[in-house]
Amino acid sequence: MKLQTEQFGEVEFVEENVINIEKGLFGFEHLKRYLLIQTENTLFYWLNAVDEPTVSFPMVGINLLDDTYPQEENYEPFGIVTLDKDPLKITVNTKAPLYIDQENKKGRQKILDRDKYSVNYKLFVE
Repeated sequence: MKLQTEQFGEVEFVEENVINIEKGLFGFEHLKRYLLIQTENTLFYWLNAVDEPTVSFPMVGINLLDDTYPQEENYEPFGIVTLDKDPLKITVNTKAPLYIDQENKKGRQKILDRDKYSVNYKLFVE
């Protein structure tokens, strides 16, 4: 199968690689099927909607930022990134992570009820 993305152009994939997010992402509840794309030599992943290819989210593995971050068995936490031309303004949402089980191709987003986590965690600092 082929997907025409804005970020990467045409991407070939097989249905077995589609990650199903049963309840969708907050604000995008109607989109349930995504591809997780990682480019070479970068810490970013891209979550691209299969059924609406113009919708994609840059993400980062939260375990890289905080090795004490709340875990869920078989799931890896990812934070959605807000990009900016100024690297010091790039932020990660650590308050509402997306947990992905890459083996079983399932995902779910949840809100952590802890003040410790922010929707605007600065990815880079001076």
